[in-house]
Amino acid sequence: MPTPEPCHDIAHLGHVEMLTDKPDESLNFFVNVLGLTESGRDKESVYLRGWDDYEFHTLKLTASDTTGVAHIGYRAASLEALERRVAAIEAMGAGIGWDNGDLGHGPAYRFKDPDGHVFEIYYETNRYRAPEGERPALKNQAQRYHGRGVCARRIDHLNLLAQDVSAIADFMPRALGSRITERIVMDDGTQAGCWFTVNNKSYDIAYTRDHTSTRGRFHHVTYAVDSREDVLRAADIFLENGVFIETGPHKHAVQQTFFLYVYEPAGNRVEVANAGARLILAPDWEPVVWTEAERRKGQAWGLKTIESFHTHGTPPAGE
Repeated sequence: MPTPEPCHDIAHLGHVEMLTDKPDESLNFFVNVLGLTESGRDKESVYLRGWDDYEFHTLKLTASDTTGVAHIGYRAASLEALERRVAAIEAMGAGIGWDNGDLGHGPAYRFKDPDGHVFEIYYETNRYRAPEGERPALKNQAQRYHGRGVCARRIDHLNLLAQDVSAIADFMPRALGSRITERIVMDDGTQAGCWFTVNNKSYDIAYTRDHTSTRGRFHHVTYAVDSREDVLRAADIFLENGVFIETGPHKHAVQQTFFLYVYEPAGNRVEVANAGARLILAPDWEPVVWTEAERRKGQAWGLKTIESFHTHGTPPAGE
């Protein structure tokens, strides 16, 4: 069967709106430990970004009585592309409707995936303009390298939990035009994980099976740094600041990401990774399939997958 022609209606992952029931502590973590920069505030939300993210924000941190994510934003490649995606999503019956946008971008169309996670697609965006003290020496860079905390460079990807990964594997290519780059298929034929991309990055979003009966939960958001050494340095920075390190530093077998996972103060999982090495340049890329036996071997260098990776998500199961 011929490989479908790649769809380029969606340009890239734009942002994640994260909920926190410890807003002050979470903000301190993201600004002073992870090293994001605040670009604005609106009601209960603070807008944050990595030093080389070109948009106004890639993380919208919103005070709440719970945790997890409120929505995930993708930027369309054009207004016409946005219209095509809206038409496709409405035909699927997954649409919520239009939102007026916020400090970071203009009107956005919202929809839900089969597990209940809320997404939005927008085109009009507010580009970050660095103030005097943050202007870079090189004008092809969004902001100076400030060296604060981990000093995350850019948003890379996120991972969501789902009850039925196979339903997601059918949904995302139809809704966003995403391509599947890798997947995990268990011995009984069910899918335990699926990795998607809308451009030539190896992935911008992943879904893994939620081992609880809860729907719509969040697994992690990932910010990229330049090198493995930066990930190792991040581990020391987290250690010095009393941040709980869940697992890593180590290297994933799936996608080969060099990873480090921590929990921010409200319990949302955050990954720091050197994740830009692999690109999907082949237009007819065939998804890499990992078997149950292969995944039992653990990560690339033998580290076993920690049990909390299958059970910890936000909000907590059953909330």
